[in-house]
Amino acid sequence: MEAMTEWTPDARELADLELLLSGAYAPLDGFLPAADVAEVIARGRLADGTPWPDPVTIALPDDIPAGERVTLRDPEGAAVAVMTVRERDGHHAAGPVEALDAPAYGPFARLRRTPEDVRKELPDGEVLAVTMRGPLDAATIDDVAATAQELDAAVLLLPLVFGEGGPAVVRAALKASAALPGSTVVAVPLAPREDAEIDLELREHVARNYGATEHYAGPAPVVIPGPPHRRGLVVFFTGLSGSGKSTIARGLRDALLERGGRTVTYLDGDVVRRLLSAGLTFSREDRDHNIRRIGFVASEVARHGGIAVCAPIAPYAATRDEVRAMAEEVGADFLLVHVSTPLEECERRDRKGLYAKARAGLIPEFTGVSDPYEEPDDADLTLNTTGMPVERAISAVLNLLTSGGWAR
Repeated sequence: MEAMTEWTPDARELADLELLLSGAYAPLDGFLPAADVAEVIARGRLADGTPWPDPVTIALPDDIPAGERVTLRDPEGAAVAVMTVRERDGHHAAGPVEALDAPAYGPFARLRRTPEDVRKELPDGEVLAVTMRGPLDAATIDDVAATAQELDAAVLLLPLVFGEGGPAVVRAALKASAALPGSTVVAVPLAPREDAEIDLELREHVARNYGATEHYAGPAPVVIPGPPHRRGLVVFFTGLSGSGKSTIARGLRDALLERGGRTVTYLDGDVVRRLLSAGLTFSREDRDHNIRRIGFVASEVARHGGIAVCAPIAPYAATRDEVRAMAEEVGADFLLVHVSTPLEECERRDRKGLYAKARAGLIPEFTGVSDPYEEPDDADLTLNTTGMPVERAISAVLNLLTSGGWAR
């Protein structure tokens, strides 16, 4: 039964929730209190000799007290589980979880199986589990095969799928499986931990619950960041109405398209509001919703290596920070361009007549008149277009992209 209070955990917490519900974290049946790494290591092992699968924590809003039942939902809004909060430890909460519905899987759903199901199909005897966060090279595959032969063990490949790289790790496991006859592949949503010792403890614990008698930790993947001209990029213009940001943004888009080599998407504030955010008002809450929608679309463009050029007013620093975080979470870069043209100049231009209407009280909560604009202190480029030719402003932004390697 769902609870009245609802919360959407972050990606790591949802992955841990799936492992709790599947039994991969057994004997744990819920989230633990927060604990620093030193405490976790010092605490050692459970009574049955298995390592503590910690930190398996969840942060909940401070206004959710102990004793509350909370419905945990995935990002699409599906109710996944109910958590009973037994104690609070700062922002973190501890307590058991009960499944409401099976989690929705993406690619390779057929390989996401519970430990109980997998153990039923494994042969009796020794099982060598190989946890993988990246591909296994030929030498490692040979070592796994030799170890399995020495132990007379079946091989269980456990690609640890988390984030955008998950499908690639599964593909690598399937490729390795072809070179290890009789091996089994099971995808496990175990998020990496920053502390290597804790990460290894978790991998061993999960492998044991899947039936392993021996554990082989695959080598850490080699991560080579792509060059800037191949990474996704969000160029986010902010400034008052009439500052010139849309004109500069359109000029940047045209210049990038003329150069070629990159997919470019232009997201103008007015266009998005008319098409993507139709029905929203100009209240602070709705303006924030509009910026978040722009940020989401822009991050999806950047996720796939494109350049998203955005030109909303975006008057609030906190919402701009959210958009930056959206881009960085998908591995893209983010550049903030503040078109700092003063209010007096913007109002003098007033091509749309908006300032006149705002001064007359016809437009409530108008940025710069009856609602504040929070000037950014983290802009990568600041442009005051008073007396500045448009071509010069576009060149300044284009030079920023060129010097940073995003454009050639």
